[in-house]
Amino acid sequence: MISGTLFVFVLLCGVEVGHAGKVLVLPGEYSHWHNMRVIIDALVDRNHSVTVLVSSASPTVPHTRKERFDFVVYKVDTKKEDANALLRHMILGFWMNDTSTKYEGNFVLWRVISDFVAFLSDMSKGLFNEDLLHTLRESHYDVLLSDPMLPFADLMAQKLNIPHVVSLRAMFAFVLERLCGQMPTPPSYVPMVAIRDLTDHMSFAERVVNTLDYIIHSTLYPLGMMFTLDRLYTEILGKPTTMCETAGATDIWLIRTYWDFEYPRPLLPNFKFVGGMHCKPAKPLPKELEEFVQSSGDQGIVVLSLGSMVSNLTLEKANTIASALGQIPQKVVWRYSGKTPETLAPNTKLYDWIPQNDLLGHPKTKVFIAHGGTNGLYEAIYHGVPIVGLPLFGDQADNLMHMKTKGAAVVLDFYTLESKDLVDALKTILSNPSYKESIMRLSRIHHDQPMKPLDQAVYWIEFVLRHKGAKHLRVQAHELSWYQYHCLDVVAFLLSVVTLITFLLIKTCCFLSRKCFRKTQPDGKAQKSKKE
Repeated sequence: MISGTLFVFVLLCGVEVGHAGKVLVLPGEYSHWHNMRVIIDALVDRNHSVTVLVSSASPTVPHTRKERFDFVVYKVDTKKEDANALLRHMILGFWMNDTSTKYEGNFVLWRVISDFVAFLSDMSKGLFNEDLLHTLRESHYDVLLSDPMLPFADLMAQKLNIPHVVSLRAMFAFVLERLCGQMPTPPSYVPMVAIRDLTDHMSFAERVVNTLDYIIHSTLYPLGMMFTLDRLYTEILGKPTTMCETAGATDIWLIRTYWDFEYPRPLLPNFKFVGGMHCKPAKPLPKELEEFVQSSGDQGIVVLSLGSMVSNLTLEKANTIASALGQIPQKVVWRYSGKTPETLAPNTKLYDWIPQNDLLGHPKTKVFIAHGGTNGLYEAIYHGVPIVGLPLFGDQADNLMHMKTKGAAVVLDFYTLESKDLVDALKTILSNPSYKESIMRLSRIHHDQPMKPLDQAVYWIEFVLRHKGAKHLRVQAHELSWYQYHCLDVVAFLLSVVTLITFLLIKTCCFLSRKCFRKTQPDGKAQKSKKE
């Protein structure tokens, strides 16, 4: 009887047990880690064994903490604080340093790139250590999940001979999608990311500019990679290769956006939208914060956060923002850990950290002042809160341009921002119901999906687990040279055929013309004799 019960239990649980696999994860840092963590927790909930492979210098992945999953830490010579400073400078430095001259900026650019390449070299030595590779091979992982904020995950998948799933959204994502993933991006209606304020509705002049941007980007990016990552990839693999060629072997691309945000464009079968997978219903606020929110009355509150990487601002900029916030009737919850602004008004409260998702889901929240990171934008879409955008760096300007085009945001220039600009933007959104209507329309689109974004991400990882990859979804374009992809060889052949046929027709016509219209030989001789 006991054995029979056990047999039935195994049958009932067999589906989950049979599909459970071993997942190796190479995460990104900062907000990228938070995105990855959501997927990891969902995989663990479904009985998968997850191991996070992280460097000893990781500034944000808490590899010393006890978790439901395992950490494998590989040693690098770079110190944790140095890696944090370098990554922040790499991401923030070129946008936040507005006091340096052009020449100083160029010098800093080359120095930071040089330091970053040295850091990547150090990272590759630790990551591809033979002892570590042997340990990983002995663990027999089924799939590698990564964020391309840091490189080499594609090489690791190749070294371990396991399928690779990527989760991404950034300016770097567009590079990978288009140049490495072979995603079709017609410049006539797919704007170049984060370069111009272009939408999918372009005039002739804008299409010219967009096409030139594509050409320049498609030329300069491979050249830049040739002298940086491609050399490291070739050295690690032991044969000539490129970063793009290796990344192109990815089985599934999980794109952290959706059609509520994206302009309509072509999509390949191994690209899957999972935008907003971290979003969830709002939970009750802490007592003190709830009391402050309720004290706003019918006016409601404004939430301000510039993301996890920008914890403080220059005092001048902080005073500009605080002065503007003091001129509106709403209460303001501001995530800010810098020196308290001199112009801070009684209606504004500063917090080192805020439960952003729960605040945006609160019925009294009227506006979200944001930097344009994808995580915050999707929380705003999920809960239906219009946005005042202050883009700082990276893909944020492009993200907010999408929201502005869809009527859900007012976008300002952070570097020329005056108090009046921010006050006017807030009054525009608060007084014009079209912004709320637009964001609610996007929210309805977001919620009207056959599968929740997080379930979608987990499904495709499990799909790769079940089928040991997804190469059948990978387009043949990866195996074509650039001239084959654009059919230039076909065009050359057809032009040659047309040219040959045209040449033969012209020659034939000339021959027939001489035969039909030239004078006969005897008459010619007679006329010549008469003249003589």
